[in-house]
Amino acid sequence: MPAIEIGRICVKEAGREQGKKCVIVDVMDKSFILVTGPKNLTGVKRRRVNLEHVAVIGDKVEVKRGASDEEVSQALDAAGKAELMKA
Repeated sequence: MPAIEIGRICVKEAGREQGKKCVIVDVMDKSFILVTGPKNLTGVKRRRVNLEHVAVIGDKVEVKRGASDEEVSQALDAAGKAELMKA
């Protein structure tokens, strides 16, 4: 499994956003991370998520810690992964 790190793309496995892709924006502690879709792209709001409720996939984008939704969108476009996130 890829390491849990900022910029990793993951899929939510639980909750109302189940099956949608998101990007890790911050690692809070050993059990929780902060993710964003961003909402206008995938429908996933910025929120704290339990690590057990996400599956990390191998893709990664270059974003800084605590990046805004706008910065994440730009990074996804630059990396050519915007279409991957919508699927």
